[in-house]
Amino acid sequence: MDRRGRGGKPASSSAPQPPQTPPQPRKERRPSMFEKEAYAQILRDRLRESFHDVQYVEPPFDESIADLGKEWKSVLAKLKFANSYRMEPLKKFQAHSVETKVQQILKESLKDVKYDDKVFSHLSLELADRILSAVKEFGYHRYKFVIKVLFIQKTGQAINIASRWIWDVAWDSWVGAKHETETYVALALVFALYCE
Repeated sequence: MDRRGRGGKPASSSAPQPPQTPPQPRKERRPSMFEKEAYAQILRDRLRESFHDVQYVEPPFDESIADLGKEWKSVLAKLKFANSYRMEPLKKFQAHSVETKVQQILKESLKDVKYDDKVFSHLSLELADRILSAVKEFGYHRYKFVIKVLFIQKTGQAINIASRWIWDVAWDSWVGAKHETETYVALALVFALYCE
């Protein structure tokens, strides 16, 4: 009589077994971005294949430009930069230093100027250009500047000036400077907007 085990199957001692394969080495697991130091390693691997500070010159548009000279002027060259993934400026906009510079420009430029609406239409553009070039000399990288210069004649009236922007309170800022005489008030507004 056959003895059966608990499972109800006959016990067989001579059953053929499949051949065993040698164990294969395990593949190295990719680190998770949540592990310590793994995120920095992932970024290093990605940046290793990217381009940094790529420069090139666009080809000429027609044959006449190519005949002018074989060497391209630096004015025609367009710089292309890879994304730096920087979310904050290297140097934050310093409102007090810009305000003193803008105040100084207004005082020097409008020292002996009397109110004339025809003169002020051109003078406001010139002042805005001077203020913009002076603010750019501070070296605030990746900031865009919007300059408003307003001339208001004094005739006993009140005035309200308002501006609206999409604003990042951490990095964006603005500066206002005023120059006042007996006949007019000159107001210069500088808006500094950080672009990521």
